[in-house]
Amino acid sequence: MRMNTIKPAAGSKRPRRRVGRGSGSGLGKTGGRGNKGQKSRAGGFHKVGFEGGQMPLQRRLPKRGFVSHLREDTAEVRLTDLAKLPVAEIDLLVLKAAGVVPAAAKTAKIIRTGKLEKAVKLSGMSVTKGARSVIEAAGGSITGEPARKTTEPAKQAPGQAKQAAGQAKQKAASEAKQAG
Repeated sequence: MRMNTIKPAAGSKRPRRRVGRGSGSGLGKTGGRGNKGQKSRAGGFHKVGFEGGQMPLQRRLPKRGFVSHLREDTAEVRLTDLAKLPVAEIDLLVLKAAGVVPAAAKTAKIIRTGKLEKAVKLSGMSVTKGARSVIEAAGGSITGEPARKTTEPAKQAPGQAKQAAGQAKQKAASEAKQAG
């Protein structure tokens, strides 16, 4: 084989389709577009999913669920992954160094999958209930768990808030009379 004899494999390079170049080509006159209609015209294209004014499929079907924007930030770590680590004190940097979580992960959550026999000391990670029980049963500890967002109590209607405040004042006054 020489440089001047190198060719692509047979059938790997097909000639370009030249449309509208006579009836003998098989793609003359209308150029494979058929007769008339929007799709035969130049620029005859409508948006993807358009069904001619009928309600399109992607709008007819119900929408369910949502995708969390934090899913790339939080990595899941199994108990078996913790058991394989050679160190006893584990934090996010140790998990990244060991290749257990991706480098882009901002937090990690320990889930109960697998077994853990050795005592480990976790710091700065979220832990599920099941995983917490297994870790503590093995003699391990969890410190510096990130604060979870708490849901605020439902707001009261303006009239109810005033009424509750008035009742609290009356209760305080009655207690003051009894004490004095």
